[in-house]
Amino acid sequence: MGDILRLVARRLGLGVVTLFVVSILIFFAVELLPGDIAEAVLGQSATQETVAAMREQLGLDRPAPVRYVEWLSGAVQGDFGVSLVSGERVSAAIGPRFRNTLFLAAYAAVIAVPLAIILGIIVALLRNTVFDRVANVLTLTSISSPEFFLGYILILYLSVKTSMFPAIASLSHGMSFGDLLYRSFLPALTLVLVVTAHMMRMTRAAIINLLASPYIEMARLKGVPPWKVIVRHALPNAWAPIINVVALNLAYLITGVVLVEVVFVYPGVGQLLVDAVSKRDFPVVQACCLIFAATFILLNLAADVGSILTNPRLRHPK
Repeated sequence: MGDILRLVARRLGLGVVTLFVVSILIFFAVELLPGDIAEAVLGQSATQETVAAMREQLGLDRPAPVRYVEWLSGAVQGDFGVSLVSGERVSAAIGPRFRNTLFLAAYAAVIAVPLAIILGIIVALLRNTVFDRVANVLTLTSISSPEFFLGYILILYLSVKTSMFPAIASLSHGMSFGDLLYRSFLPALTLVLVVTAHMMRMTRAAIINLLASPYIEMARLKGVPPWKVIVRHALPNAWAPIINVVALNLAYLITGVVLVEVVFVYPGVGQLLVDAVSKRDFPVVQACCLIFAATFILLNLAADVGSILTNPRLRHPK
């Protein structure tokens, strides 16, 4: 147990260091953008006195390392500053958007994870059959297609031609849970098509790799049915890579939704990030990027810890 705790603590320490490095990159990448932030906010008609006052208000007259330390200390406490466009607290603007993004990711995950694992098991059972070949072609097509392309295809066939679902995922306060699921179905389905294909192929590959093991051959020689060989013997030992790929795809569902949210005008963090970039609202941009990075690193840590807990060879590397 002590070895596991040390491994988990080491992974957490590496995650904190990684997030610290990413925060430096995010802050100074914005600093290196061409032009003056104060002039971009005020416009070209602003006078030098107005620009100087704005720079003082934004703290741009102080050295960048000092402003970074202040920004990071505030971010640790959940305070990302004030929006340059709306004047409200960035945390207040991001909070509802981040909840919407988490809901969309959870919506897609609830459909994609069990579907991918079940399809992966079925394809492994029917390896080298017509069903297996068709599934490989469809999954490769889904993985190779950009998210925005799949989104526009779904809009064309499920919204424009058939009017089954709305093309724009407009959400409002007070709507029922059923309406929420209905309005966000198309962006969720777009994410499901992308991540299901990847998880299904990884599940299939993990199970087929184990089917060549000696204990699997022994189970077959004993006359165990093929489905029982996979479910009772191969699948428990394939959980480590499956959990790893599921966690990585969950990280993608949260951090890779920018294009999907833009296509469907979904009110999430991705849409907020794109709007903030177009308006040069840099505090919001920095906050969104840091939240995406922290979420991705956290879920990657969950994937590492899950692999360690489900794989004895990783728990006892010697």
